[in-house]
Amino acid sequence: MSADFESYEQDFAVLTADITGRIGKVPKLVGDEKKQMVASVEKQLEEARELLEQMELEVREIPPQSRGMYSSRMRSYKQEMGKLEADFKRSRIAYSDEVRNELLGDDGNSSENQRAHLLDNTERLERSSRRLEAGYQIAVETEQIGQEMLENLSHDREKIQRARERLREADANLGKSSRILTGMLRR
Repeated sequence: MSADFESYEQDFAVLTADITGRIGKVPKLVGDEKKQMVASVEKQLEEARELLEQMELEVREIPPQSRGMYSSRMRSYKQEMGKLEADFKRSRIAYSDEVRNELLGDDGNSSENQRAHLLDNTERLERSSRRLEAGYQIAVETEQIGQEMLENLSHDREKIQRARERLREADANLGKSSRILTGMLRR
């Protein structure tokens, strides 16, 4: 079984070396050549993924006592595959005129357009800042009014509590005077 695994390893090594060479060429190409090279690399990456799957199947069939060494090899191959895919992704956009034109604009007036766009954005930012300041002022004023209202309500509550206490005292005094008058009438 390990013979099949080692055969797959050799194929994987040759394939990844070829992919690495092609990935290095991608940023230097333009137009159709670049598209063809990208398609070729994508196809080779798919083949490498299939080889990894075959290798993984072989590792599963290896007896458990010798599987550890092959499992660690598989982890390193998977890491290498991930690195290749990341490199390929970066190479597709590195030095690409299409991406540069898309980011900076296609026409020669891009600096003027950028300047106008920047001025518009600055003006929008200033308007937003003024609105935020006005909103903050309103919030501060609202808070002050709320505090004043709470203080007034607190004073009113104290007045109501004092009036209620006086009413209780008056009620108690009326009760006493009623008993006194009732006692006087009996005599």
